[in-house]
Amino acid sequence: MTAELAFVHRFEPGAGARPLLLLHGTGGDENDLVPLGQMVAPDAPLLSPRGKVLEHGAPRFFRRLAEGVFDETDVRSRANELADFIVAARTAYDLGPPVALGYSNGANIAAAVMLLRPEALDGAILLRAMAPLAHPERTGGLAGKSVLIISGADDPIAPPANAARLKAMLEQAGARVDHRILAAGHQLSQADVRFAREWLDAGSGERKPAAAR
Repeated sequence: MTAELAFVHRFEPGAGARPLLLLHGTGGDENDLVPLGQMVAPDAPLLSPRGKVLEHGAPRFFRRLAEGVFDETDVRSRANELADFIVAARTAYDLGPPVALGYSNGANIAAAVMLLRPEALDGAILLRAMAPLAHPERTGGLAGKSVLIISGADDPIAPPANAARLKAMLEQAGARVDHRILAAGHQLSQADVRFAREWLDAGSGERKPAAAR
């Protein structure tokens, strides 16, 4: 692993489809979301880094001060660090711009990268996401890019109302955002897989997937 690829990570080559950047939740690692990525985009190259922050031994992508209270200085630093990794990994593995597929803490850091370094990602699928910043910079850097947010209606950790704030932030930066709310909690379901795959197959949100059932 070169100095530029300083994240511990796993790379799975694909058959030419757009790559997915897999970003795990708290306590996960570079292997956790590989099966999910393979279900959502079977032919896509998969790039899966491990978060560098440890919370009682559990890997995360940035520090938090309490449940749902983020260290925003660290969020900004870690988002830029991850964006630099993406740029270096694209060169190392000859990849196009990836779509982030993040869950929980991974979804939150993906959202931060979209807001702070919009050039690093081609779009994002944010599963059980929250707004990572209270007052992100106002830019139009996400113009032409699409984001899918999937919330759980009964999620006590990442409530849909908070995800709606994130939707507004991303839209203010120019993104097209589809926010889906499932009859679920914080854990993922087969419906998440189905909607994520439909969204990708439809061209990253250019056509909306079928309504939740």
